[in-house]
Amino acid sequence: MYYTIRHVTKFRYSEFVSESIMEARMQPRSDGAQRCLSFQLVVHPKARVQYYRDYLGNMVHHFDVPGRHKQLSIVADALVDVQPPAPFPASPSASAWQELDDLISAGDYIEMLLPSQFGQSTELLEEFAREIGVDSREDARRRDPLEYVLKLNELLYSSIAYVPKSTRVDSPIDHALESRQGVCQDFAHIMIGLTRRIGIPCRYVSGYLFHKDGDKTRSAEGATHAWVETLLPGLGWVGLDPTNNVPAGEGHVRTAVGRDYADVPPTKGVFKGSAESQLLVSVHVAPSDAPPMDADLSAEDWSLALREDGLADPDAQHQQQQQQQ
Repeated sequence: MYYTIRHVTKFRYSEFVSESIMEARMQPRSDGAQRCLSFQLVVHPKARVQYYRDYLGNMVHHFDVPGRHKQLSIVADALVDVQPPAPFPASPSASAWQELDDLISAGDYIEMLLPSQFGQSTELLEEFAREIGVDSREDARRRDPLEYVLKLNELLYSSIAYVPKSTRVDSPIDHALESRQGVCQDFAHIMIGLTRRIGIPCRYVSGYLFHKDGDKTRSAEGATHAWVETLLPGLGWVGLDPTNNVPAGEGHVRTAVGRDYADVPPTKGVFKGSAESQLLVSVHVAPSDAPPMDADLSAEDWSLALREDGLADPDAQHQQQQQQQ
């Protein structure tokens, strides 16, 4: 399936700022069943955009706007081809756990097994694991690894409500576990914590979700999305979306992978000056025969395009996108 994607980010400042330094992880990856056929990043005020590939294979664009400005806009356009993932095996392998342990011992997966900033065990996570019946490594390993992660995907979906703006981008998983509500980022971090603790490498995926007519998706349209990938023997990295209780499929477009959200925010940077900032974000994903969203949106369009997962929250936007120097 071919998709056109337009991801527009605008910062508005209450006073002139003298410099903005920013990096962006918005270019879809080209690996597995996905290929990014074209990508363009346009910045206003104009700036020279450079890029590099980080150690996890994510494309990172970065730029410096040195002059005085009261607004910064970033428009990312991409054309992506996403093929359906391979079907899961009909029956599990009797030696799947040994195969997984051998795979781990032969590869470099330690970062996706160790605790990270948002993907770590807590007392509340351990209580939640006991509640849903996955409290010990021994109990978890009575199931096939694929069966285990699919069941975990289902349990998170049924145990935690998806509630827009219920948490912030810097919220630890305990906030969602205590209230039993969160956004896609929380679902991903909780699944990462539960999966790593029993010895399955698990990584955070940032990207986009195409909301097909008729699909019952809980995540917000017009925003980025988050899910996880777990390493499984014979299958490699398998995408799972606990927010919607589905395997990541043809409608999931991957932009970056990391240990957790802290590794892969869409934009991250600093500005110089004494000013309040307002963040506006719009994402549009469409089949390739449909035109992308116009970057010059009306005030009403921008109001509707504010991200539903808390990223436009004035208290959260500096943590998520840009910090003051």
